[in-house]
Amino acid sequence: MRYLPLYDLTESVRITNQWLGATAQAIGSSPGVAMIPNPYFQWLRGWGEVTERSFSRMVAKPDWGIHTVVGAEGRDHVVRVERLIKKPFGDLIHFHVQGRKPLARRVLLVAPMSGHYATLLRSTVASLLPDAEVYITDWHNARDIPVSEGKFDIEDYTLYLVDFMRHLGPDINVVAVCQPAPLTLAATAYLAAEDPEAQPQTLTLIGGPIDPSAAATDVTDFGDRVAMDHLEATVIQSVGFKYRGAGRLVYPGIQQLTSFMTMNAEKHTKAFNNQIMRAARGEASDHDKHNKFYDEYLAVMDMTAEFYLTTVDRIFKEREIARNVFEINGKRVDIGAITNVAVKTVEGEKDDISAPGQCLAALELCTGLPDEMKAQHLEPGAGHYGIFAGKSWRDNIRPLVLAFMDEHAGAHEAQAKKKRAPRAVKTDGKPALKAV
Repeated sequence: MRYLPLYDLTESVRITNQWLGATAQAIGSSPGVAMIPNPYFQWLRGWGEVTERSFSRMVAKPDWGIHTVVGAEGRDHVVRVERLIKKPFGDLIHFHVQGRKPLARRVLLVAPMSGHYATLLRSTVASLLPDAEVYITDWHNARDIPVSEGKFDIEDYTLYLVDFMRHLGPDINVVAVCQPAPLTLAATAYLAAEDPEAQPQTLTLIGGPIDPSAAATDVTDFGDRVAMDHLEATVIQSVGFKYRGAGRLVYPGIQQLTSFMTMNAEKHTKAFNNQIMRAARGEASDHDKHNKFYDEYLAVMDMTAEFYLTTVDRIFKEREIARNVFEINGKRVDIGAITNVAVKTVEGEKDDISAPGQCLAALELCTGLPDEMKAQHLEPGAGHYGIFAGKSWRDNIRPLVLAFMDEHAGAHEAQAKKKRAPRAVKTDGKPALKAV
């Protein structure tokens, strides 16, 4: 089994660093050293606090932490997370606002499967909840999925999205953030050909690599220069014996996190050094800006090896979506088949992950859509994170996306009513009505 001991060794290194941090914090906080007028022990306590917290977060799935939302009447409503569809590799969940009538505006957020949990979009969900019924794809950590559940590649991912869209109905507004943008576009095109009445009402693609060659970044350069056999040999590991997915081939989340942090090493190093000094001075807190960001950023999940490798090969190297030659189970998915789904792209001017132009390419692929059903937005000065969760999202992009949804609201009303209308079924030989 490929590198099975290496996975457990990596976990041992993580646990050791967590222990070192906890030990340093305990030594620096002990009453005995308080009598020694040396700032070293304050620094040691700060280093230990930051180190222990950082390494412990790498294996814990964050909680959504969305407990209430203010309704139109100004009253707080309790929010409950409901699982509508449960699948081996990911669920469809709904943030049910108790005591509030269902809102007409319904939004499906397609979360990235790129090393982080769907909770990375927590602030995005929270910003939409007051004005919409919000659903999201909640992907599972591959290390916890038994080998008996089989494979999960980009074709399977796309079919998951197809099932989720069908379940929610044609009046849903789909918003894909970053990595899933190409596959969400493909899922919509798949429905256009196979089940036209199940297509979503609108599709918003935010900072996704529809055509990675449209604008070069470190991510696209990596995809171009690395050989697939070398990639498979160097980054793929087997899950260790500690987890339910023991033996499953994965791209470990910790390894991907290392790659992400290396891309901005100077920025992250400065952030952690500053936090250590704040902790040493007693100025750090559980919910300060640093911890709020890194508690989420450092919480990583493993991807199945086949999902990661097919993403690099088919999305970045072969550009199957960009060339409109993507296939599912040997059948081509024609993006030009999309004819009545309004499509909007959103990009950040300073996005160093999916640079401007990569996502915009989606509109050129939608050859069956009239121009009045296409829209685009380039956010000045915004980086990758800012276009879906930062100030740019809150102040500018969110209102534009909601306005786009409202502009095309009701376009699929007839299909939605037909889907939800009771239909005749037989029970013990007698006709009965069943709601769809």
